[in-house]
Amino acid sequence: MIVDTLTSPVILFFVLGIFAALIKSDLSIPEAFAKAMSIYLMAAIGLKGGIEVAESGFTAELAAAAVAGLALSFFIPFFAFALLTRFGGLNRIDAGAVAAHYGSVSVVTFVTAKEILTGQGLSPAGYMVAVLALMETPAIISGLLLARKGQNTGSGNGGGGLLHEVFANGSVVLLVGAFVIGLIAGKDGFEPVRPLFDTGFRGVLCLFLLDMGLIAARRLTQSKKLNARLVSLAILLPLINGGLGVAIGTLIGLDVASAAALGILAASASYIAVPAAMRMALPEADPGIYLAMSLGITFPFNIIIGISLYTQLATAIG
Repeated sequence: MIVDTLTSPVILFFVLGIFAALIKSDLSIPEAFAKAMSIYLMAAIGLKGGIEVAESGFTAELAAAAVAGLALSFFIPFFAFALLTRFGGLNRIDAGAVAAHYGSVSVVTFVTAKEILTGQGLSPAGYMVAVLALMETPAIISGLLLARKGQNTGSGNGGGGLLHEVFANGSVVLLVGAFVIGLIAGKDGFEPVRPLFDTGFRGVLCLFLLDMGLIAARRLTQSKKLNARLVSLAILLPLINGGLGVAIGTLIGLDVASAAALGILAASASYIAVPAAMRMALPEADPGIYLAMSLGITFPFNIIIGISLYTQLATAIG
């Protein structure tokens, strides 16, 4: 399963982008098309997230897990931001962008973890998919707040101008709006547009990560900012976040498998929704840092080692 994940077309297109950049190929994705892909991916993720919540329904367990997931997603970037600026030495813009990645979630990591847990007789509750959907956006909001804090938003309203910029930002509006649409439409309402948002999703994602690989490698070779401290943080952050997620999941009464799943969600770092959002909201942030950390280091670490660690912790304290 690990080999299948790491050799999937989605990941390999990212590797292709890195390879093309390293050999100085003239391969490139037009800027307008890249922005269109970002809009499509965020709309599809938000829409399908709303549908998952509509399908699972609202229960006490879902409410508790949802509140925990939302809190983790929103507040983890503040802790990550402090480490990234003080220990990692990143500027505010890059630290905010990276922090947003670690507050959000990786769908592939969760799907892989669910399969591994189910194979071990520990199947997470179905509503954890809805929690995953809810954890996509809050980290983007807090990451943008951190990145833009102290800057002149141009509105002349101080903190109010900052809040308006964050909450009215196109990426946030699109993700939240698409989520609400999915919640209202439900599975039946989604059927007419399924061919666009479901069937074509993985293909667009492949092209999006091809572009991200090109950008990440080119920026990384130019900036040389991925030092030993950032590499260590790319491993330390998922360990801390994962342990925190498992502990909170156990405290609110989730079963062992669902507590492990919450820990895995907290430990994962987004490389789909947040890069798309950062490309729109923080174009000055360096993809060579946030993609190299989230996709290049944290993702394989979680797949190979992290999932087992968080599951063992959930079993031990549950």
